[in-house]
Amino acid sequence: MDPLRWLFGLEQFGIKFGLDNISRIVEALGHPERSFASVQVAGTNGKGSVTAMVDAAVRAAGHRSARYTSPHLVDLAERFVIDGQPIEGDALRAAVADIRRVIDRLRAGGQLQVHPTFFEVTTAAAFELFRRTGVDIAVCEVGLGGRLDATNVLEPLVTAVTSIGLDHQRYLGQTLREIAIEKAGILKPGTPVVVGRMDEVPFAAIAAAARTRGCELIDAWAGVRVEALPSTPGADHRVRLRTAACDYGEIQIGLRGAHQVDNAVVAIRVLEALDRLRVAVTPAAVAAGISGVEWPGRLDLRRLPDGREVLLDGAHNPDGAAALAAFLRTSYGEKPPLVFAAMRDKAIDGMLNEIAPTVAAFVFTCASHPRSADPEDLAARGRAIAPGVRIEVASSPALAVSAAWRIAPRIVVAGSLFLVGDVLKEISRS
Repeated sequence: MDPLRWLFGLEQFGIKFGLDNISRIVEALGHPERSFASVQVAGTNGKGSVTAMVDAAVRAAGHRSARYTSPHLVDLAERFVIDGQPIEGDALRAAVADIRRVIDRLRAGGQLQVHPTFFEVTTAAAFELFRRTGVDIAVCEVGLGGRLDATNVLEPLVTAVTSIGLDHQRYLGQTLREIAIEKAGILKPGTPVVVGRMDEVPFAAIAAAARTRGCELIDAWAGVRVEALPSTPGADHRVRLRTAACDYGEIQIGLRGAHQVDNAVVAIRVLEALDRLRVAVTPAAVAAGISGVEWPGRLDLRRLPDGREVLLDGAHNPDGAAALAAFLRTSYGEKPPLVFAAMRDKAIDGMLNEIAPTVAAFVFTCASHPRSADPEDLAARGRAIAPGVRIEVASSPALAVSAAWRIAPRIVVAGSLFLVGDVLKEISRS
């Protein structure tokens, strides 16, 4: 069987918290995660953007860098980026095949009582690929939570918690404090942790964990001054930024949305912490990483040859939807139609409440994922929340995009990264 077909077959095992499986797998592999320095990034929103920014800056500083993120949008290889490029398919297949043999041996010997999940194996594959390619440092995004996430076998130089919001309550807890405690599970004794802007209660929970583990807690915004500068064509944020360690002068933030200022500050403080340790990163490299970062599917504007436009954004929880709504209010002109799908376990009403005032119409659909909510149910929620907004239902992302483009030439797609991936595949055929 093709190794990737086997890997995707593991999705049947769903989500499983715990470090037993991944710990046994990496031990049997000879601990590939110890062959490179690492940064571990958790958070409700912004963790992917921060991961991408830190990776870009470390690479600009001359280090052989890698990043591990999830989920992918179109191709599994997107999760494993080395020197700015997704891993080649043959290398990925070879690593997965080797890991499968290790898993089969462990299961035959009774050392794995529960079959590893898709995420556990992709995480092991990331570590193995990074070792095989001689990576100096890897920036790894936590998949879900932190304490029991498969990435938590890392021994990072620096950790970060970007934000705390209500998401994945089924797994992480019902309050911001409970969610913060789970995400603070990535803190390692004596390892600096950078904490982004968040409410007082979750910040206090992370600070308590830092004290218990002897971690230096770096409040990302402490001693930081940011002055917004007039925007330039094609750019959304140009700022003058100074921290206690460095005056960076004018920095262009390469990702759209006002919320990316917060993410940039977290990334910069992580980079400063790395520079104080054993990974030299100059101010010029910091600026280059923040301005040159690429992160598809997050306020990602695509223009088709015929002039039509689509803005793609995950916006998969209420805070993410609020960030998208803020961008639409300030930077997008007339209200656009929105193609929307979401996973059943998400705070759908909260998402729709945030985004409804900024769109001209909803086109509800279903992403190609088994957890995707029924479009008719989404439409019923939309009618209750925004009775004055036009609502349509489409049975597939392709039909939904076509319906939205019949309404206006500029559309938005949001609510799920799985939906964003579906639409990216569709427009690539246009």
